[in-house]
Amino acid sequence: MSQASASLDIVHKPEIGRFETTINGLRSEADYQLDGQVVHMTHTGVPPQLEGRGIAAALVKAALTWARQQGYKVNPLCSYVRLYIRRHPEWQDLVV
Repeated sequence: MSQASASLDIVHKPEIGRFETTINGLRSEADYQLDGQVVHMTHTGVPPQLEGRGIAAALVKAALTWARQQGYKVNPLCSYVRLYIRRHPEWQDLVV
């Protein structure tokens, strides 16, 4: 994880199923839907101007950390989340 992503102010908004951060007025997000004990990770988005800074990875890590703390399983519907979990095997135990 880059130094920039380590210092992100990531906000969890459970009422809308989102982890987000805003940089230079641009919002990046990792969206999910909670269904019982399963977190369906549906979308990860970072504006093109902010790509390559580790923002998506930081958002997904925050979401997976929360899911683990809650005792939830994760359904990685989003292609980025699937890739992230494949690259970080420490999260594979969360996958349904």
